Amino acid sequence: MFMKAVSVFFSNFASRNTIKMEKQEKVQYWLDIADEDLAVAGDMHLTKHWLYVAFMCHQVIEKLLKAYWTATRDDTPPYIHSHIKLLDSCGLLDQMTEEQLEFIDFMVPMNIEARYPEYKQNLAAHLNEQVSLDIIEKTKLFKQWILQKF
Repeated sequence: MFMKAVSVFFSNFASRNTIKMEKQEKVQYWLDIADEDLAVAGDMHLTKHWLYVAFMCHQVIEKLLKAYWTATRDDTPPYIHSHIKLLDSCGLLDQMTEEQLEFIDFMVPMNIEARYPEYKQNLAAHLNEQVSLDIIEKTKLFKQWILQKF
């Protein structure tokens, strides 16, 4: 479904503007790795690695935002992990529901790549199977929402 949304976006966009294939390829790159990360989150859920489900979903959201950035702007997305800064810079922050904003706030500390073990352990203590499922579901809903914005 998202592939169709991207295809429709670019065909509509291209009919109004000249678009380089390079830009479309960059958007597709971000979308493809977001899908891969979402699949990995599902695998991590099956193996009960709840913290890594949250981390991978954090990555999915970031990559979806960078896909949107690339599709709608002429500059390169910044090398940041802040969902809030990306949302704000893309003009999407004001379009989000309260529930979406709460989810983004919840996901902020899940960027655990360079965190100390104690920090990871503290986060992991608050995650379980149900929370993991909720994170995956809300990430999928976010994906649907942002793809409609394209």
